[in-house]
Amino acid sequence: MHILHILRVLTACLFFLGQAFPCLPAAAAEIDDAPMISASAAIVVEASTGRVIYEKNADERHYPASMTKMMTCLLALATLGRHQDVVISPRAAQTEDATLEETAGDVFSADELIRGMMLVSDNGAAVALAEASAGSVDHFVTQMNDEAARLGMTDTHFANPNGLTHPDHYSTARDMAKLARHAMTERAFRDIVDTAKAPVRWTLPAGKVRMIENTNELLGRYDGMNGIKTGWTSAAGGCLAASAQRGGLELIAIVMQAESPEARFTDARKLLDYGFAQTKLRRGISRDRLKKSVWVRGGKQATVAVHPVEDVNYPLIGGEEASHYTITYDLPKIIAAPTKEGQIVGRLLLNYDGQPVGSVDLAAEKVDAGMSAGSLFVRVFGWLLPTL
Repeated sequence: MHILHILRVLTACLFFLGQAFPCLPAAAAEIDDAPMISASAAIVVEASTGRVIYEKNADERHYPASMTKMMTCLLALATLGRHQDVVISPRAAQTEDATLEETAGDVFSADELIRGMMLVSDNGAAVALAEASAGSVDHFVTQMNDEAARLGMTDTHFANPNGLTHPDHYSTARDMAKLARHAMTERAFRDIVDTAKAPVRWTLPAGKVRMIENTNELLGRYDGMNGIKTGWTSAAGGCLAASAQRGGLELIAIVMQAESPEARFTDARKLLDYGFAQTKLRRGISRDRLKKSVWVRGGKQATVAVHPVEDVNYPLIGGEEASHYTITYDLPKIIAAPTKEGQIVGRLLLNYDGQPVGSVDLAAEKVDAGMSAGSLFVRVFGWLLPTL
């Protein structure tokens, strides 16, 4: 009887532990399955929604090194004509690690110089593009920080256009993923970072050409790899923004402070392998079916249609089910005219089991500034209007 009593007590204790800590076996499995990487900080996200699949110290500040050039490239593409001449200034020519070995007075088209900057990470090219785009490096850096704020990069500050080490130049893996995700929606940007090898041609001296190879060693060596940007300094360690697409699923991995230049590529492989193994993309709702409207103040019409910039699909991690997803909107009730076609005015939020896990930008159709009876009513009585 004494032995039976002991067994009953042990059974009750085991039952209690099972109830109190029901997730211990699963958590151990998750830890065992997580990628073992050297990087101090890292993240993997699904590209269309930004949903996080894996993260390690993703909000920890680090030097981003030449991943900075993703922002420089975006702004240069937006402000410079492809064939616009860019003159190499003395400052640009004297910049550390000007790998094209350009000299002051050399002239490139913006297109050629951007390619050189992104493929072989030429720091002098970044300076020259900043000067051509904004008139000075200081003004360009201000634009970089303004754009970072617009993208929700809340823990980032840029001090230069190339990523050379500076105490006030920092970011996080999460913020770099936001930048990379946005950049990869631009076709011209995607084409550049997916280029493994290309010539760079000088405008002056005429006829000078140099063949360059992308510093991203995963291009052509990892299934589906299509970008994005390497980075390395002794202070930053190994950095890499890597993107790969298989079928309809595109993932973005960020590596910061890897222990060596080689380790950043090994880490990115592990992160992407993990992401592809864990994630499936379930077809969701077409962008046309998710159209909404908002009121317009100061326009030739009183309302304008907004819609997601792309179809909304559902990343499913592990054994998740699409039926657990819901959609909400982060959208102002009233926007001001004018708006450009495709102007981002809000976000569609993806929620899984009620928790926000990702988003898709909402873009407005074009509205010209002007006057109409409807928009005048919006101006006067906007506070009374319902959300559309």
